[in-house]
Amino acid sequence: MNNQEYIIDDLLNSFRDIRYVAIYQKGALSTKQKENIADGSSSESDRYEEFFVNPVLLTAARQRGNIDCGGLRFIVIGYGNFYQLIKEINEGHISICLDKEVDLKNTPDQILEFIKLKHPDL
Repeated sequence: MNNQEYIIDDLLNSFRDIRYVAIYQKGALSTKQKENIADGSSSESDRYEEFFVNPVLLTAARQRGNIDCGGLRFIVIGYGNFYQLIKEINEGHISICLDKEVDLKNTPDQILEFIKLKHPDL
């Protein structure tokens, strides 16, 4: 198991509201989805999202944030069946799919603090 797979498993096992995790770093993509997820997206569309959509969204939001908003912490996208939490990391991004019943006020910060403490090299 490589480091990305270890981090993904750690997140999936530590947060019940996480449905899927992808790490795209240094041109390599690692993903994993929990079993028996209702209303999930296809793995093929997930790949396109990680390769094309999320990098574009992060670039645009970072550039806007750097003008006069104090930078970019993360993005949350509200899809119909779930939320997608996206954050830039060293040479890439991490993308975390959350149940639509998740507490958006607290859960993103809890997840990102967990990553910062347990996986600071990410």
